[in-house]
Amino acid sequence: MEAGRLPREQEVLIDQDPTAARGEGWTPSDPGPLGLAAFATTTFALSLVNANLVTAKALPMVAMIALAFGGIAQLVAGIWEFRTGNTFGAVVFTAYGTFWISFFFVVQLALPKIPVADVGSTLGLYLWTWTIFTIYIFICSLRTTGAIVITLALLVITFVLLAIGNSALAGTMSATNGTIKLGGYVGIATAIAAWYTSFAGIITATFGRPLLPVFALNRPTADRDVGAASR
Repeated sequence: MEAGRLPREQEVLIDQDPTAARGEGWTPSDPGPLGLAAFATTTFALSLVNANLVTAKALPMVAMIALAFGGIAQLVAGIWEFRTGNTFGAVVFTAYGTFWISFFFVVQLALPKIPVADVGSTLGLYLWTWTIFTIYIFICSLRTTGAIVITLALLVITFVLLAIGNSALAGTMSATNGTIKLGGYVGIATAIAAWYTSFAGIITATFGRPLLPVFALNRPTADRDVGAASR
């Protein structure tokens, strides 16, 4: 937390006059923990399937979670981040919200129309595209918090493994391999890191002080990090 800077909930509690802030503008609550929770939950569900810990028959159910929570909720969080002036959080949550929405349509509409032998190469293309985006977002995160950096570093590894694994399936009838399974396990670790960061942000807001470390890195003070935990 920056010196002399209190969480927004604490600032509200300091002013006991409910009419005092009416003419001073309105600041929304931090949408970061919601975006992180949506990302973590959906990543965890899909990673269980990729790691072969849950049957692939659960994929349609994962797609529903991806649309509602990972997609719509994260997209809403990203839009609200634009309102708070957090460019990094806005881009990250909006982008990955649309990723999960697109994933729903990939599973429900695209894959059933693609020949089985071409599914691997098609998913490989899809995943390599998101890998590139995640790499440069990871670089941008190096001035946020250690918790965010770890989450995105694990996400980069997850995408690379899944992209390699699916690309290797090109021309085969197989649905998985060891690389995809490894990507699933790293994806589980990614979800845990994102859940931790989300939890740290929410508990900071509700208790009025940081209780879990997120290891703030050197960054411009004009732009907040993802989630209240970044303070």
